[in-house]
Amino acid sequence: MIEILLSIGPGKLTGPLCLLLACLATGHAAEPATNAAPSRSLSLEDLVAEVTRTHPELEYYRAEIAAARGGRSAAAQWNNPEVTASLGSKRAWERSGGATLGDGVAWSVALAQTFEFPGRLALRKAIAGRQIELAELGLEQCRAALAARARQLGYSLHVAQEKVVALREVSGRFNSLLEVVVQRDPAGVAPLLDTRIIEANSVALGRRALQAEQEQQAALIELNTLRGQPPGAPLRLSADTAVVTNLPPLACLLECARTNNFELRARSVELAQQGFKVQLARNERWPSVTLEPFYSEEKAADAERIAGVGVTVPLPLWNRNAGNIEAAQARVRQAEAGLRAACLQVEKKVTEHALAWQIQADEMRRWRGDTAAQFREAAALADRHYRLGAVPVTTYVEMQLRYLDALDALLATRGEGFEHRQQLELLLGR
Repeated sequence: MIEILLSIGPGKLTGPLCLLLACLATGHAAEPATNAAPSRSLSLEDLVAEVTRTHPELEYYRAEIAAARGGRSAAAQWNNPEVTASLGSKRAWERSGGATLGDGVAWSVALAQTFEFPGRLALRKAIAGRQIELAELGLEQCRAALAARARQLGYSLHVAQEKVVALREVSGRFNSLLEVVVQRDPAGVAPLLDTRIIEANSVALGRRALQAEQEQQAALIELNTLRGQPPGAPLRLSADTAVVTNLPPLACLLECARTNNFELRARSVELAQQGFKVQLARNERWPSVTLEPFYSEEKAADAERIAGVGVTVPLPLWNRNAGNIEAAQARVRQAEAGLRAACLQVEKKVTEHALAWQIQADEMRRWRGDTAAQFREAAALADRHYRLGAVPVTTYVEMQLRYLDALDALLATRGEGFEHRQQLELLLGR
């Protein structure tokens, strides 16, 4: 279990500002300790689950899915019928004498319904259904990317914490030793140079510890951003630093990537969608049929009623939709080429990360389980024996620095292996 908290280093304050801060500190000290919000301890997987559940970007993809489903509902609907009505006056008269025979009302009403050519509605529904699949794939890919990023940041926090602990430990040794050495009266050049060596390494180690703390705080701020929390919110994180070193065969990884990679799945869906669009363009060569039942009535010198059914069919003489068919077929060729290029790129990335992970895993398998602990014990042993005068300052300094360098190498190798594994999980889609 490790605890990672954001903190602000002390600075030098003088004058009224110092007095104001002192008053504020007194006021806060008087408040009961129960007012402080306790930080909740999270495991690495709990952290991933929280990020993939609450990150605001996920709502964008959920809305995209809802929009795609709305588009599918719209594609499945028939065209609304059209109602036509007319009202007028009719006058009848004799052609020879011009005498009026009668006046009356003339009116008519018609209802028109357009019917699509068979199969067209199903094709539009299939195209809209593929759009829903693309939106769902986008949501799934976003979750996987957020999970990988959260794991990487959590691991980086743990690594930074280990570095800070080791650097502060070694820096504290140099500082405490320096306090003792400067009180001695140096007899000659060698003791003076030994003191300067210790002092210089103390300054350099302080700088390295500061950089490690800054990396830790930067990772914590980004993690809080992913969690949707304030940047300075405290976080207790228990992280497992174990890195899996076994790797399936490369052929299995490539086969898994061809089947489950998010980009390849999306491009396959796009290719299927373009195929439906070609079929739709060919279907649209044939016209829709409009049926129009009507009724009309006229009353003047006599009464006349007419009822019937009209049929409207466009004649496909000039436009056979050839341009749209050609464009849709070109889009299919583009989708096929994009799928092939994406497959090659995914295979390249999988191979790169798998080989890199294999190198890191081979290196880690050569380590002893207690390598870091042995270097730490050796650094503490060198400190004790230097204070007793049994080892020279060069051996003392070299052991402390080599301990930190070895720890950096161990953590960096594990971190790189962890990162390659996360990238492979993203590429494999699982």
